[in-house]
Amino acid sequence: MPALGALSAALIVAVTALAGCAPGHRGGGEGGAAKPAAPRLPPRAAGFDYQIGGAYPPPKGVRIVSRDRSDSPAPGLYNICYVNAFQSQPAERASWPADLLLRDARGAVVIDEDWHEPLLDLRTPGRRERVARRVNTWIDECARKGFDAVEPDNYDSYTRSHRLLTADDATAFMALISRHAHARHLAVAQKNTAELAGRRRRAGLDFAVSEECGQYDECGVYAKAFDGRVVDIEYTDAGLRAARARWGGRISIVRRDRDVSTPGSAAYVRRVR
Repeated sequence: MPALGALSAALIVAVTALAGCAPGHRGGGEGGAAKPAAPRLPPRAAGFDYQIGGAYPPPKGVRIVSRDRSDSPAPGLYNICYVNAFQSQPAERASWPADLLLRDARGAVVIDEDWHEPLLDLRTPGRRERVARRVNTWIDECARKGFDAVEPDNYDSYTRSHRLLTADDATAFMALISRHAHARHLAVAQKNTAELAGRRRRAGLDFAVSEECGQYDECGVYAKAFDGRVVDIEYTDAGLRAARARWGGRISIVRRDRDVSTPGSAAYVRRVR
């Protein structure tokens, strides 16, 4: 019997060891859950093109491109997927549940007047979760298509909410969708909103997409917060000159037209110098 007991003990040790090596077993962390692999970040100071108004062949020298979620990534480049996460596209307004559109005391939907976009109601954890469920389906689509990162737009919508939304609401919602994106191995960009750059870790943000940081002297804020991983779009020649004068060679900079139109359009502008 002593020999049988020794054999049983050996078998238990062997089975335990095999279980630890079995497919699907992940160590490190409570409950055996492992953290998702870190997403790939954009290269610093690389050639960049902003194509959210429509995809086209990237110009020579471009290594990073941002495109709308309805488009496909550019082969061989670092691809950022644009998602309107904090507001509704005008054409999609009717598809949102009425109670997820932000309303003022009179019941009127709060609108971003510049782009005619309704703001989404992020005032409670429950509503943030419901909005995130829909936005996360778009993030899943970005991942399936092969994008490397996601650009959730209108992080600063709280500044247009007539004080109905707060910076804390915005940060909490961004953290929700960032966690989901990271689980899909996508990096997450902070879009504008220099005043919240200090919350980047809390919000789960990896790099910055800035509009006109040269024009408004904000490039340094993003460069410091994100260790130089900044892509900047300028919409004026003066802004391009300012960005290049102080940050050329240190961050990615491109001059585009405000409609972000495609080549062949009369409005199309793209310059890097």
